[in-house]
Formats: sequence, structure tokens, C-alpha cells
Amino acid sequence: MLVFSVLVKLGFWQLERAEQKQQWQAALSARQNATFLSYEQLLNMTGERNLTGYKLSTQVTPVSGNVFLLDNQTVDGKVGYLAYQAVEVEPEKPWLLVELGFVVGGFDRAALPKVQQLIAPMLLTGRVYQKESNPISSDLMPESGWPMRIQNLNLIQLAKVIDKPLASVVLQPNNIPNDPLVHPWQPIPLSSQKHHGYAVQWFSMAGMFALLMLYLLFNKLKQQDNAKK
Repeated sequence: MLVFSVLVKLGFWQLERAEQKQQWQAALSARQNATFLSYEQLLNMTGERNLTGYKLSTQVTPVSGNVFLLDNQTVDGKVGYLAYQAVEVEPEKPWLLVELGFVVGGFDRAALPKVQQLIAPMLLTGRVYQKESNPISSDLMPESGWPMRIQNLNLIQLAKVIDKPLASVVLQPNNIPNDPLVHPWQPIPLSSQKHHGYAVQWFSMAGMFALLMLYLLFNKLKQQDNAKK
């Protein structure tokens, strides 16, 4: 009964996760259909649990070559980095981390790829996201030199590296001039359909386990009945 109960609970847990993902997808769609936020409006919304999917339009000013390469990224079967640049938005306000896009890594890890940086003030538009923290490893683990290779997108630690406050979101722009890089977008790692599929698997395992236990019980009762004859 304990094993059967655990399997059934796992199935219902996956159904709950599927419902949460459906609600999250609906929220993302609503945010993408809403108007662009200003940087001030976005900063005033930092009390929300997750700001992923909101659209942002803001003027940015690249001040220095603070480019970071997030290691171990895969896009379309290619391994490389997601490149980011920290830029100033307004004096006395937190800086903003801008995603420059995906760059393919070479065979020699000592040779980092070159990235086209933002070099002039411009109006950037796009959507923002917040990466979920890795429960196993969330430290930045920065290496020396620029561009700087990092292992996790830890904005708190990254702010200490550049000695500037950073907004809690990353902007994925859609209007960088002559942008040759891919900007992957996967705000929901597992879809609701996947969770429904996992739920079916757990319920199927529970059903098979119950049938097996009934079969064993029937055989045991039959053996006991034959022993009495």
C-alpha cells in the first residue's frame, strides 16, 4: 500500500505541475501582448516573484567592456556560450545586464570567442527574464580576463565583480543593429504536456503494481486453499 500510495501521489504531483505550467504560459502570453514597460516601471515591479516575459524599452549607455560568457550552453546541438554585457541605463539607478546572444565555442577552451559589443548609446527593446537558481551550483565562479567566462548567471555576485548594482532581470533585446547571434528563449523548461505524460507514467506504474499485488495475493490464497484440502 505504501508503494502504491507513493506512485499515485507522484502522478497527482505531476498533474499539479502541469496546471502550474499552463497558468505560467497564460501569464507569459499576457505579458507579451502588453505594452512595453519603462525601466522605472520595471524596477518598481521587483517585488513580483518572477518578471520573465515582460517587455522593456529603455535607453542604455555602454560604459565599459564588461562582457561575460556563460559557459556550457547548447543551442541547436552546438555547444558554446551565452554572451552578456552590463550597461548603464540612468545615473544612480542599477545597471542592466543585456544578452548579446549565443556564440559557438571552439575546440580550444583557452581561446574565448570574440563577441560584438554594444559601443554606443541606443534605445533597446525586448523581453526580460530571470534565470532560476541552480540548486546544485549557483556560484558565478568567474575567471580572469575579459571577456570573463562564468559558470552561473548569479547577478548578485556579478554586481560585485563590476562594482555596480544590477537589476534583477536580464534584457533579451530584439533590435541590436546587424545582430548575427541567436537568442534562445525557453522560459518554461518542461511544458504542461510533458508533465501530463509523466503523470500518465506514474499512474500506469501504480496500476501495474496494484495488478501485480492482486495477482500475488490471489496465488497465495489459492495455495492456502489447496493446502487445506
